[in-house]
Amino acid sequence: MILLKPPGVYAPQEDTAMLISALRREHLSPRADVLDVGTGTGAVAIAAARHGAARVVAIDASAAAVLTTRLNALLSGHARVIRVSRGDLTEPVTGLRFDVVLANPPYVPSADARMTRRGAARAWEAGIDGRAVIDRLCAKVPALLRPRGVLLAVHSVMSNPAMTVARLTEAELDVTVTDRRFVPFGPVLRERADWLEAQGLIEHGQEKEELVVIRAVRPR
Repeated sequence: MILLKPPGVYAPQEDTAMLISALRREHLSPRADVLDVGTGTGAVAIAAARHGAARVVAIDASAAAVLTTRLNALLSGHARVIRVSRGDLTEPVTGLRFDVVLANPPYVPSADARMTRRGAARAWEAGIDGRAVIDRLCAKVPALLRPRGVLLAVHSVMSNPAMTVARLTEAELDVTVTDRRFVPFGPVLRERADWLEAQGLIEHGQEKEELVVIRAVRPR
């Protein structure tokens, strides 16, 4: 798809493509409500609309991302289906439920435990263990799913997908890892490779990271 991708807004990458591919394997009912958390350019939200979602709510903490998603929804012809909200994680939809929740949260481990509150880095910086946002997502998503509702989330092996599986399983969701893909390091990971190696998160000379898609279903 052709998207506006202004500076400061997370542009679609391999993790975006993996999430969209996983979404396309899901059967959506004609009345399906879909939530896209951390929408960025709106690429995943638009893919959900094209896949047949009746309504899509797209959320991002970045004002620039919200504006970009609104423009891309309009350009794609799906502005009536996609509603875009600015807010912290799932706060704008508290009390609502969805058939599918899609998430590409920040997941890159950082030597700085402080979470940045502005700029493009908000899309990837995720604290020392890479789980600052993922753990919050695991806590909030179960209440957002309808019975048989599905969460699809993508993140790096460096941010411990086994922990994500465990947290979601504790919330009584049925959880599987459905996709794995190795992708070359981008500029951020290349820059902090020495630190990642010192933390035991990558091997010496490693130049690729493994991404996974986690699928979790609320059984009732």
